[in-house]
Amino acid sequence: MQFDSVHIAAVACDLPPDDMIVTSLALEARLAPLYERFSLHAGRIELMSGIAERRHYPPGTRPSAIATRAGARALAAAATVGIAKDTIGQLFFASVCRDFLEPATASVVHHALGLVHTAPSFDLSNACLGFANSMVLGAHLIETRAVPAVLVVAGEDGGPLIDRTVAALLEPGVTRKDLKRAVASLTIGSGGAAMVLAHKDALGKHAAGLPRLVAAAQRAATEHNELCQGDSAEGGGLLMRTDSEALLEAGVALARETWSEFQKRTGWNAALTDRVITHQVGSAHRRALLAGLGLDDAKDFPTVQTLGNIGSVSLPLTYAKACEAGFIQPQHKTALLGIGSGLNCSMLAIAP
Repeated sequence: MQFDSVHIAAVACDLPPDDMIVTSLALEARLAPLYERFSLHAGRIELMSGIAERRHYPPGTRPSAIATRAGARALAAAATVGIAKDTIGQLFFASVCRDFLEPATASVVHHALGLVHTAPSFDLSNACLGFANSMVLGAHLIETRAVPAVLVVAGEDGGPLIDRTVAALLEPGVTRKDLKRAVASLTIGSGGAAMVLAHKDALGKHAAGLPRLVAAAQRAATEHNELCQGDSAEGGGLLMRTDSEALLEAGVALARETWSEFQKRTGWNAALTDRVITHQVGSAHRRALLAGLGLDDAKDFPTVQTLGNIGSVSLPLTYAKACEAGFIQPQHKTALLGIGSGLNCSMLAIAP
């Protein structure tokens, strides 16, 4: 898939306040009875994942509220480059977390942001890849002139998942295997992200100064759908079971296939790619992914150590933070490398 007329008009994010930081050591203190039974030492989570801390919102915070805050910031920024709120022709809500099963959480965000009634909205949930998928679908709508602009939002809160995981691990009869399959759940953080994509004609004179979404490559390896699965747990909440080692191996293999297609579509290679933004799973995943694709880790902008894995939000939030920090400059060719359990992979090319 290639695009000629799609620009990123704005990108924004939302994070819990500084007083809502949860360290890995604090989580391990809650798991002290289990650690004592298995003779484990504190520091194991950070050693395995590279994640020292993550943030969670106050209990009761809804994903729609997180996404709405990020969306409002993105809309305000887009207005400065000529994209008024009533220009938005489609809203995607792309999180794993949702307010409820029905109606779509997108409807709550749509109303809260005061979007026009002619702009449809729906949830597009695909594990950690929902935001990237929504960007690609939104770009198709813009490229074909179905709409002048789209808004993609996501709001993830890992607090309830971690609380339920800790409670489950403290139940009688938990084995080392149970702990191993639960560790990935303990890395989950919280945050929100939003992006406005717009046609160059809607942007007018502003288009020349904004990054373009120029191509996307996507691949699936759904034979691995059992490697990371989450479902409602008895007593409420969500529980996830992850085979982290097998997921890493299969994910990097799928990424290599997708990277090959990405290079064909863009004409880029590792040397021509100035910056990369990866999905923030953990330090081992980052090293394996970059090495597997032959990419210099100096081109990457990691956030996982202090923010954890924020599901669908990780990729756009890290991109927003990299732009904010000046790590990504207007002249850079940037590759967004997204992957989600299932397995699915999406790589997006952003260029001047």
